[in-house]
Amino acid sequence: MKFEWKGVFPAVTTKFKSDDRLDLDAFDVNLNAQLSAGVDGIILGGSLGEASTLLQVEKDELLSHTVKAVIGKTPVLMNIAEQSTRVAVDSALRARDRGADGLMLLPPMRYTSDDRETVTFLRTVAQATELPIILYNNPADYKIWISPDMFRQLEDLPTVQAVKESTRDISNVTRMKNAFGDRFAVLTGVDTLGMESLLMGADGWVAGLVCAFPRETVAIYRLIKVGKVQEAMKIYRWFLPVLELDVSTKLVQNIKLAETLTGLGNEIVRAPRLPLIGAERERILNILNEALATRPELPDYLNL
Repeated sequence: MKFEWKGVFPAVTTKFKSDDRLDLDAFDVNLNAQLSAGVDGIILGGSLGEASTLLQVEKDELLSHTVKAVIGKTPVLMNIAEQSTRVAVDSALRARDRGADGLMLLPPMRYTSDDRETVTFLRTVAQATELPIILYNNPADYKIWISPDMFRQLEDLPTVQAVKESTRDISNVTRMKNAFGDRFAVLTGVDTLGMESLLMGADGWVAGLVCAFPRETVAIYRLIKVGKVQEAMKIYRWFLPVLELDVSTKLVQNIKLAETLTGLGNEIVRAPRLPLIGAERERILNILNEALATRPELPDYLNL
């Protein structure tokens, strides 16, 4: 499927049963909510999707299931986050063969590669398949910054098409646009900078709390893109305390708790993660319950 790097792309959570197996029924409930809300793509197996704990056979099953479930309604992307170039290439090919429409690609995991090694890694994976790729630029969490100079070294590759901008430096949206124009689409990857990045010219939003609040997230994006900034800002100001749950080491637990309260998931995480308990859980519940009690009425954003 051909698609544009524009709009809201949920980095969806992976649902589990109490016996630690994939819960595809619960996953479908959330997936259908995302599609109904008008998202523009689905990203599987990201950090929020607990990719580091998934077996390869589970990733294959999740991808095949999602491709079948969306029946071409929206592109399905698979995250590639691997320690070795060989495994990353193999994962990219497996994703292609199971129907993925695109890839999200991280630099090497665990080993902090230098610029030359990082560029070589990304080039090798990008040249292994014809699938369009969004590079995940997140030095805050993964210790490797894909600089504009490194993007310049990848500019000749037609498969490298976009960046998930998660540096926490909002100026990088402008830096990328100044350096490359529209050559690379820029999608914000930090929920607490979602609206700010879109106002600075980001093309889309790879979102986290969209998993629990899909309509609100898409509404903000679409309102901004048609110039209804004040309407978007009203929703965003309500949303911000919840969005801040995304910038946390417990983002998976936080967002799964939010999904539970909105009827779009459960709290089950895969070890070594454990569900929230005690005062920590109460703090998150207070934030979420306040948001639900004051949840704004949305305009007919799907028909703007």
